[in-house]
Amino acid sequence: MKTTILKPNFKFLAIIASFALFLQSCSSDDDSSIELSAPEITNFEYGEGHHDEDEDEEEDHDHETEEAYAYIGSDIHLAADITAEATVSSITLSIHAHDLELEEGEVEWEFEQVFTDADYLVINPSFHEHIDIPTDIPSGEYHIELLVTDELGNSTEVEGYVQILDVITLSDFSIDSSVARGEDFHAEFMINAVNGIHSITVDIHAHGLTVAEGEEEWDFEAEYLEGYHEETEVEFHQHIDVPATAPAGEYHMVFTVEDEDGNTEEYDTHIDITA
Repeated sequence: MKTTILKPNFKFLAIIASFALFLQSCSSDDDSSIELSAPEITNFEYGEGHHDEDEDEEEDHDHETEEAYAYIGSDIHLAADITAEATVSSITLSIHAHDLELEEGEVEWEFEQVFTDADYLVINPSFHEHIDIPTDIPSGEYHIELLVTDELGNSTEVEGYVQILDVITLSDFSIDSSVARGEDFHAEFMINAVNGIHSITVDIHAHGLTVAEGEEEWDFEAEYLEGYHEETEVEFHQHIDVPATAPAGEYHMVFTVEDEDGNTEEYDTHIDITA
């Protein structure tokens, strides 16, 4: 009986092996070419009144949206949803203003912080922070930028604007600029106090006036509570008597409004008292 021994075809096996290696190489190349998308930021909220960026895009341009705002001395609420295919490596928040005029005692405010909390260094984190607003900065429009970067170096940024307002505002002044002694003068203005009015004081005084015979130096100071205390929006309206014995000349007047949290706002002007 004749036995047939099959010898392996090494050439054929080599071709099969090469083809398999080629397919594996192609598969590896495909895997390495997959790129993860940059993070997405949605539902970006900031301030007490705030814009939702996604909703704004869907709204009709004729529809007026709520303006973002916050108050000096309080804080800015910020929140956003982050969709990230790769783990987030950092979230950077910056707040700054451009060309705001500084009043006496005010300083420029620029805020920047990189958040690397464990709660944020994940896939799809939710951002939520409250940033304290200094008490000595100018009111006005501030620019907010939120930058999210993932561990692959992909990044996305969103921005917005917030109005930072004074907790006390005085407006619409109508104050007599002169008055004859022995008469009274009128003073009125509008007050908006977010925390409620604690008191209103008026201080009137002069410097270096000559006191003639029959005259008496006059300094006036009074506190007004009735009709104003704890109000958040009210018109100050008073008539102030000037003694007939007050020396004629220029007097300095200071109106000070204090709110229930101890914040104050002043308005100063001058009045001429005539003989």
